[in-house]
Amino acid sequence: MDQGARDPRDQSASVPATPRLRLDALLEDLQEQVQRVRDTQNRVHTLLDAVLSIGSNLDLDVVLHRIVESAVKLVDCRYGALGVLSDEGGIKQFITVGVDEETIARIGHYPRGEGILGLLIREPHPLRLTVLNEHPDSVGFPPGHPPMTTFLGTPVQVRDRIFGNLYLTEKNGGQQFDAEDEAVLRTLGAAAGVAIDNARLYDDARRRERWLTASSELTRTLLSGADPHEALHSFTTTVRDLSGADLVTLAVPVSDTGKLVVEAADGTDAREVRGLALPDSTSLAAKVFSSGETIVSDSLSQDPRSESGSAAVLDLGPAFLIPLGTRERVRGVLQVANRQGGPAFPDATVKMITGFADHAALALEIAEHRRDAEELLVLNDRERIARDLHDLAIQRLFAGGLSLQSVLNRVGDRPEVAERVQRVVDDLDDTIKVIRSTIYALSERARPDTAGLRARLVAEVSQAAETLGFTPALRMSGLLDTGVPEDHREQLLAVLREALSNAARHAHATAVEVTAEATDTTLRLRVTDNGRGIDPAVTRRSGLANIRTRAENLGGTITLTPHQPTGTALEWTVPLHTDAP
Repeated sequence: MDQGARDPRDQSASVPATPRLRLDALLEDLQEQVQRVRDTQNRVHTLLDAVLSIGSNLDLDVVLHRIVESAVKLVDCRYGALGVLSDEGGIKQFITVGVDEETIARIGHYPRGEGILGLLIREPHPLRLTVLNEHPDSVGFPPGHPPMTTFLGTPVQVRDRIFGNLYLTEKNGGQQFDAEDEAVLRTLGAAAGVAIDNARLYDDARRRERWLTASSELTRTLLSGADPHEALHSFTTTVRDLSGADLVTLAVPVSDTGKLVVEAADGTDAREVRGLALPDSTSLAAKVFSSGETIVSDSLSQDPRSESGSAAVLDLGPAFLIPLGTRERVRGVLQVANRQGGPAFPDATVKMITGFADHAALALEIAEHRRDAEELLVLNDRERIARDLHDLAIQRLFAGGLSLQSVLNRVGDRPEVAERVQRVVDDLDDTIKVIRSTIYALSERARPDTAGLRARLVAEVSQAAETLGFTPALRMSGLLDTGVPEDHREQLLAVLREALSNAARHAHATAVEVTAEATDTTLRLRVTDNGRGIDPAVTRRSGLANIRTRAENLGGTITLTPHQPTGTALEWTVPLHTDAP
């Protein structure tokens, strides 16, 4: 065999390796394409699951939180947030994922819509940033804020309005957000808009149902002749339930004094503000009462427009105050508030409570007219009874007495008969006097009381401000105008004058608080000051002796104790009898 000839089986050994390497590269590219398709398929499935998740619940708060959780999962990042916009263009609610409660507390107030967040509010378009702090609109982070570099944001639109913006930062693995992340987030934002719209419609329907039920119940209570005082307490409880607020108060005017008193309160620390008298110029409630306009505050206790009232007693945050009644006749001021750091009230809640308050004011006015009509009927009956007693009963009794007196002259020779006739005449005369006093009492009851105890308390406290140099804080609770007899009223006012005078002349106090309370069995007056306290060297205390005497004359007591941290606390307590006139 020719040795130069080659074995065909050896030809494969000499074929170059290039085709095989090219095939390997093609296979690797194919595997990468398949993996990308699988990743895209998984992301699409995850997106569909996210759409189903956010659309499967109709509670708006749950929906908003699920939107942020789904966005963080879809684009594989560490932090996510949804900023809900207010009507003024700022951020009124901020829902976060990835930031713990301790960090949130350390940061403080949620963003108001500045920097990059404000840019998305002004220009509602998707935005991707490689380095967040390098953008010219960036304003940096507050102390305690976790570091963030990469950024992806997109608006969430509900129908034709921008509801808020989705913000995502810190993509995992140190990678950058890409166009696919942006497309996925935009798709999620569109689905979120539909879910939010459905949840809001459901909330509106449920809120409207609760509003109608509460309105019907309030109207039925008022028109059934229930005590208006109890109806007002029920009203504040219903408002708190409808709004989900921490505290709801209702301030009403005291006669013609121009001052408001918190008549009803429900919620956290309601006892601290119930019965509190509000100044006529430095409280937001007084401004709402005088203007008839609604006032909304982001932080009531820190609002420069309010210097006193419940915001000075408690640390209150987001709140709104609305007039109860019409612009021409405001019957009171309703304040709905959350504690400091609590969520702001949605516009829908403000509108709902405003509508409910208007309905309540109308029901109160109808009930008041009904009570006036019933009272007028009673007064007419009293007038008719008094007239009949005077024109019929008294005249006939008087005529009968005259007839018996004429008989006396004819029985003068019979002493026993004459004595009996004279006794009957005297009885008739006494009966006429009793009937006349009854007629006078009926006429007196028909006259309205022009100055109740509450108005007189407000007047006394206002008058004391001239001597003290400041207006004492005043709290009033219970049926002070109707449940306290006149003699008790006069004694209580005298005790108050003496206590305020002592605080001004001897205690040199810079703050005084007056509390007047009437229960079914007790009338209590408490006056506290932050002065220098009781001087043990002074033994002559005629003012305190007078106060003690006034209490003992009514079967009551007086206690005088140190007030913490400085000052004196005087408590004057007397019993109230249920059968008192």
